[in-house]
Amino acid sequence: MNQTAEKMDTPRVPTLARGQDRRTDERPDQTDWRINPRSYEFIGATFDPLTPVQTLSRAKWMTAEHGFRFLVTPNVDHLVRVSKEPDVFDPLYAASWLSVCDSRILELLAKFSGIPLKAVPGSDLTQQLFDNVITAGDTITVIGADAEIIETVKSLYGLDKINHYEPPFGLRHKPTEVAKTAEYIAANPARYVFICVGSPQQEMVAKACLDRGDCVGLGLCVGASLDFLSGRTKRAPKWMQKARIEWLHRLASEPKRLWKRYLLDGPKIFWLWAKWSMRRG
Repeated sequence: MNQTAEKMDTPRVPTLARGQDRRTDERPDQTDWRINPRSYEFIGATFDPLTPVQTLSRAKWMTAEHGFRFLVTPNVDHLVRVSKEPDVFDPLYAASWLSVCDSRILELLAKFSGIPLKAVPGSDLTQQLFDNVITAGDTITVIGADAEIIETVKSLYGLDKINHYEPPFGLRHKPTEVAKTAEYIAANPARYVFICVGSPQQEMVAKACLDRGDCVGLGLCVGASLDFLSGRTKRAPKWMQKARIEWLHRLASEPKRLWKRYLLDGPKIFWLWAKWSMRRG
């Protein structure tokens, strides 16, 4: 690392190695922009400081010819649950290829802490992939969602090569079903695998695919992204997204389902951030 980079990486912003590159092509004499040079530990999770464009570029590079790797999108809700169940979440996040910030609240807290995280909402990334990358000739796989959403997405984008599998509810506590889902992904190779069964179920499926060693493509753990893409669930207006109050729109849209997440659990992130900051010194 040169002196300029050392100056930018002040002692109060520790960096972490991101594990091994799993690509098969070798570039011994080149620095590959697709390999993350650094990552940051923040409130119990590791993040890659990528912008939305950089994240999309890495996703665009992936094809069905590449060995499987997966992307996770931790947000406030995830980090609150990470603090309660680190033994569950830590191995799943550690196995990921990319870990990007899915929250503008976390983006702001990271800025206060001197960490250069940019919000890369999974819903935005999903839409960018469908709008600008995925073609009619690409095969994709969707885990979760339902038949109506799949048909809507096919109609919107003129796609006919979508593998669709709906695992049962309670997937987290059904390891046999997690393994069956990974087996389906292996048997139906695709460029992109959208795993939309909530956290940590989707990360469990992704890691099971990685552990098999015979899956291909990029797994995207993106929750309800296809609900938004299909129009079943409406995104907050752009001004609310920029004002970092998209959560308020979601709460107003589904109060019975989301009130606990946003009114009881979500605010705990500020206490977790305060404790993390104190440990950091």
